[in-house]
Amino acid sequence: MTPASTGASSTLGAAPSVPSAPSASDVPPPADARLSPGGPGYRRMSFALFLAGVATFALLYSTQALLPLISADFGVSAGEASWTVAASTGGLALFVIPMSALSERFGRRTVMTASLVVAVAVAVVIPFAPSLTALVALRAVQGAALAGVPASATAYLAEEVRPRALITAIGLFVAGNSVGGMSGRVLTGWVAQEWGWRVALGALGLMAVGCAVAFRLLLPAPRNFTPGSLRPGVLVATVRGHLADPLLRRLYAIGALFMTVFGGVYTVIGYRLTEAPFSLPQGVVGSIFLVYLVGTVSASTAGRLVGRLGRRGALYLAGGTTAAGLTLSLSDSLGLVLAGLVLITAGFFAGHAVASSAVSKTATVGRAQAAALYQSAYYVGASAGSTVGAVAFHAGGWAGTVGVGLLAVVGVVGITGVGSRAARVAARA
Repeated sequence: MTPASTGASSTLGAAPSVPSAPSASDVPPPADARLSPGGPGYRRMSFALFLAGVATFALLYSTQALLPLISADFGVSAGEASWTVAASTGGLALFVIPMSALSERFGRRTVMTASLVVAVAVAVVIPFAPSLTALVALRAVQGAALAGVPASATAYLAEEVRPRALITAIGLFVAGNSVGGMSGRVLTGWVAQEWGWRVALGALGLMAVGCAVAFRLLLPAPRNFTPGSLRPGVLVATVRGHLADPLLRRLYAIGALFMTVFGGVYTVIGYRLTEAPFSLPQGVVGSIFLVYLVGTVSASTAGRLVGRLGRRGALYLAGGTTAAGLTLSLSDSLGLVLAGLVLITAGFFAGHAVASSAVSKTATVGRAQAAALYQSAYYVGASAGSTVGAVAFHAGGWAGTVGVGLLAVVGVVGITGVGSRAARVAARA
């Protein structure tokens, strides 16, 4: 078994892999050099990465709650307006691997800082976009810039945090994602109701500027990073090694499918709630995203969930919770729709935290590239989910979007089942 497969039997099943080309930064530092809960610097690091997650998700999905207003302003359909979301997630998916290579050479903190600087600069320009085409183009640039944060954050944590605290630390970063997604949508919803979507995006950009400044001031300098190579051959060999590992491929697919559900649901929910029988005002629709607080809790407690059920058990539970929420959301009762969103959000964030931490634990070489491949698959799922979910809504209403989500959950359960069988076979062998 190669180093990239270490710990596979504790996740989705052991499998042989092609060796990845190691970089100097992949050498594990001594345990006593890493941060741990209660130790010096751990809280600063956690809060800094929490703020980076807030800024990233707030900017990445900044137009999602505003799609009905953007559709009305530019006179376009839900499917066309959804490209303002798909462009940002697609840009991130495309650039996350190159950004991970830069982080291997120039450092995780440097790349994350540069990414946030460019992203918030674009955020200041976006409210002045003269057309939908210009808005989509700017959102693509913003998504590409933001790619440096998820490409570097989990690698930073794997190097700077003690192994036993890794799942908890990654869960806190994912929790920051959920808070960013929630606060961005709530803020833009209420501001847009009074002053329009352009002012709402401007206000969100100012919030992201504050998060970026605080992140740079708080994040401790890395103590265990050693620059690696930028040679294309090394990067290609490392990526090829990860993609040859069946366990990592399963984790990448699970992340993509979970995000397909989440992207589709939250891209379309604004249209559903502003139409009959609900006919809610924009500010109230934005407040619906307070449900993200549930994701903050489920992501930050993923470590305890894995401790009780194992990773495969946690993934089954996350998938089942998401499916139950999708089914419940078909009701025409606002209370049941909200309950469905709670379950969808809890299931998604738990599944995402479990899968992403499993990638970081499994890959002992080329961690940045392993995390980048996961993020790439994850945001491909986000882009596909937002577009396909909107198209399904146009064709078949909310039931169409739910149908897409349920198919994705079936995929998650099926892939996890394949991993379970692989683990049993490996145990017998």
